[in-house]
Amino acid sequence: MLILTLSRPVEKPDKIFIAGHRGLVGSALVRQLEQDGFANLLTRDRAEMDLRDAGDVDRFFAQEKPAVVILAAAKVGGIKANSDLPVEFLLENLQMQNNVVRAAHDSGVRKLLFLGSSCIYPKHAPQPIPESALLTGPLEPTNEAYAIAKIAGIKLCQAYSREYGANFISAMPTNLYGPNDNFDLVSSHVLPALLRKAHLAKQEGKRELVVWGSGQPRREFLHVDDLAAACVFLLEKYDSPEIVNIGCGEDISIRELAELICDVVDFKGDLAWDTAKPDGTPRKLLDVSKIHALGWRHRIGLRDGIARTYQWFLENET
Repeated sequence: MLILTLSRPVEKPDKIFIAGHRGLVGSALVRQLEQDGFANLLTRDRAEMDLRDAGDVDRFFAQEKPAVVILAAAKVGGIKANSDLPVEFLLENLQMQNNVVRAAHDSGVRKLLFLGSSCIYPKHAPQPIPESALLTGPLEPTNEAYAIAKIAGIKLCQAYSREYGANFISAMPTNLYGPNDNFDLVSSHVLPALLRKAHLAKQEGKRELVVWGSGQPRREFLHVDDLAAACVFLLEKYDSPEIVNIGCGEDISIRELAELICDVVDFKGDLAWDTAKPDGTPRKLLDVSKIHALGWRHRIGLRDGIARTYQWFLENET
């Protein structure tokens, strides 16, 4: 059930702690909040505070006493990284989430936004995926550890809401991309990996670009600046412990994505498909009718977003 309350909204002078401010999502949140006039932002590097260390986290909350927390910190990666390091993906994400959520409650944080992932949903969930699909079937094995950690984070926030009345909300973004993404060919997600591969293929004058899988799976992609805008919107407008999807409501095949990226990068060679590599979930498109009903929609089209991201890559990663 959707619950909207008249609780005190997030206000411009509020101290807002962005956990994970250097990452893809966190850096976009900092840009969006500053653009919207929120000037009292709290950030910490890992050297200053290790979110896996409960003592570090407790000392930070006791000293700074943030009013609002956005938990965007996570250990993330693509299919290979998730498959190779399930212990690290499960354990480190659980440690970070548990420490921040508990400390937020103990220190009297007024509102917390936990960012999950669309991988929380079953591998064969109905498409588009409604929020009600959570825990209705087996997960995609290639990112199961990460998904389980995120589900635990959702349930922890809901437990604090139910037991203590905490205003802890959870949002599930679709696949994201944009400035400050991870472009490493071993650990990155599909869009930034393809962007880098296409760029390198063009630079090296290759005639062929090899892409993992069959190209048939369909994915939804949201520019991270749109996600950041949605997060600020939810902080100001949404107070329910029930999860809410954030996406654009449109998907594209991996083959179409690769072709679009090659066009943006201006790589003229052919695509070759390594079908010995896994495809992952056949389709993953979020049902975004809930956030649309609240009044938010994405603004950045996929081609425009990829072009912006490629420009950022050229200026920062090459």
